Amino acid sequence: MAVGEFVEATLHPVKGVKIGVAEAGIRYADRKDVVVFELCAGATSVGVFTQNRFCAAPVQLSKQHLARTQSRYWLVNTGNANAGTGQRGLDDALESCLQLAGLTGADVHSIQPFSTGVIGEFLPMDKLLPGIKQALSNLDENHWSRGAEGILTTDTRIKAASRQFKYQDQLITVTGIAKGAGMIMPNMATLLSFIATDAAVEQSVLQDILTIVANKTFNRTTIDGDTSTNDSCMLAATGRSKTERMISSESALYQPLFDAIYSVSLELAQGIIKDGEGATKFVTVEVTEGKDEASCLDVAYTVAHSPLVKTALFASDPNWGRILAAVGRAPVDHLEINRIKIYLDDVCIVSNGAVDPDYREELGQGVMDQDEITIRIVLGLGAASETVWTSDLSYDYVKINAEYRS
Repeated sequence: MAVGEFVEATLHPVKGVKIGVAEAGIRYADRKDVVVFELCAGATSVGVFTQNRFCAAPVQLSKQHLARTQSRYWLVNTGNANAGTGQRGLDDALESCLQLAGLTGADVHSIQPFSTGVIGEFLPMDKLLPGIKQALSNLDENHWSRGAEGILTTDTRIKAASRQFKYQDQLITVTGIAKGAGMIMPNMATLLSFIATDAAVEQSVLQDILTIVANKTFNRTTIDGDTSTNDSCMLAATGRSKTERMISSESALYQPLFDAIYSVSLELAQGIIKDGEGATKFVTVEVTEGKDEASCLDVAYTVAHSPLVKTALFASDPNWGRILAAVGRAPVDHLEINRIKIYLDDVCIVSNGAVDPDYREELGQGVMDQDEITIRIVLGLGAASETVWTSDLSYDYVKINAEYRS
C-alpha cells in the first residue's frame, strides 16, 4: 500500500555512471538484491551517514574508504543489514570490496559498501560474492530504474527522480534513487540514496550541498521515530558535462545545480513517506512564526511522532484535540497557547487557546478524508518556520513489522 498514484519517472542517464544489478538470493529468490554503481575516473563523491551509534559494518567501512580516496564503485546489497555483526561483519564488508576490486582492478579503498535488511545476521558471502560478478556483467548507464528496484526492502515501489537544465548550451543532468519505507526518522532514516550529476564540482562544495540538502529533505521525514543503523546518502559529480570549470560556491552554475539536487532529493524523500509501511496518508506538518528553527522542529516532530495523532489520521478522524495536546507537550519552554493557531489545510481548528469559533466538524472531516493533508501550526512568536513530512499509523504497519523476519 502506498499513498497516491505511482507514475514512474523518466530517468536520464548521467554521463560517467553505469549500474549493474544481480539476483543473488541473499534473502529471497528471484529478486534483485545486489547493485553495483561504477563511477568514472575523476568523479568526486561525498556522503552523509546515520548517526546511530550502532552503525553497521558497511557504514563504518564506507566512511573510512571515502576519507582516503574518491569513489569508483558503490556496492549495495539488500536482504541483510550486516549490522550488529562485530568484527566478522567488518571482515565480510571488506571481503566484498576486495572481490569487487579484484574483478575490476580498482583500489579497494575506492569502493564503498552499503547494506540494508535484517539486523544481527551475518552476510551470506556465498551468495553475495557471485552476485557482484553477475552485476558487473550488465553495467549500463540506462539501468537507474533497475538499480532503484534492486535496493528495495519492504518498499512497494521504486523511488527515483531526475532533473535536467541547460547552462551555456551544455545539458546538465541530476538523477537519483532511494529506498526506505519503515524505521524512518531524521539523522538519518532507514534509507539508502544514491544521486549523481555530470557536472564538475569541487569536493568541499559538493559536501556542503549534500549536507544542506539532506538536512532539508531526508532529515525532515519521519514515519515511526526510529533511526536505523545503515542509513547512507551518496552524491557523485562525474564532470562529464564539459561545463567551463569546476563549480565553486561563487560559480553562476552553483544555484541551478543546488536547486536540481534539492528537487531530486525532495522528490525521493517525499516518495519514501508516501510509500511508508502501511501508509494511507501523506502528511505535511508546517510550523510557522516560531522563535527559532529548533523550536519549530520540536513542535513539528512532537505532532508527527504522536501515535494518537497518527492513528486518528489513519481513521480519517478529525479528532483535533490530539493535535492540540501534542503541540502543548512539545519540549518548547516559551509557547504561548493564546497565540497559537492550528489548521487542517485551510480549516482553522484552534485559535486563542481553544477550538476556533468558526470550526465545524464537517469541515475537519472533509480534510481528513483526503489522502494528502497539511497540519499547519502558527506559533505567533517570530519569523522561523520548518516543515516535516510524515504518514499515518495503520494496521498494516504493525503487521509488516511484526512479520518482518517471517
